[in-house]
Amino acid sequence: MTRLALIRHAATAWTEQGRIQGRTDVPLSPRGRAAAARRRPPAQLAGADWASSPLVRARDTARLMGVKHIAIEARLTEMDWGRWEGRRLAALRDEFGAAIAENEARGLDFRPDGGESPRDVQARLAPWLAEVAARKRPLVAVTHKGVIRAIVAQATGWDMTGTLPAPLAWDCAHLFTLAADGAPAVERLNLPLELS
Repeated sequence: MTRLALIRHAATAWTEQGRIQGRTDVPLSPRGRAAAARRRPPAQLAGADWASSPLVRARDTARLMGVKHIAIEARLTEMDWGRWEGRRLAALRDEFGAAIAENEARGLDFRPDGGESPRDVQARLAPWLAEVAARKRPLVAVTHKGVIRAIVAQATGWDMTGTLPAPLAWDCAHLFTLAADGAPAVERLNLPLELS
């Protein structure tokens, strides 16, 4: 088994405004930068390799946490929200009413206008998870909410309808073990990051 820890990037102005970011390359806000600079990985992740989404908010979070060597991995990029990026979900629900409710009820097959589904994200991540498992070295990845949710869904069998199997704190690390084929299993969710 190979250990994988996932950490969501710190806050951006869009995070603070409740806007959907997707692949839009929004930088960390001043508050997000300050929070990331105070974070440190938990001791049990010492010596792990590090990877990051190529989006600046993830890369900068890792660097501000004091990580020196970061592999940039395109498959860790956030879910593509297409034409809905920059919008607020509440406004989309008001605008599209029953149509968006039907789309959300599709769970793993929910698809934003012009974007990708969580199932697409899982398919994108599957070869990467297998590669991480084959290296047999612990890895910490700084990534995005949609990526973490997709891996939690795969690890728990959650079809992304209804509530999450367990609440996720977005300022924590989420630990998984990977089988030889890359299949994830939850080791521990919501592992607090150390603060400097």
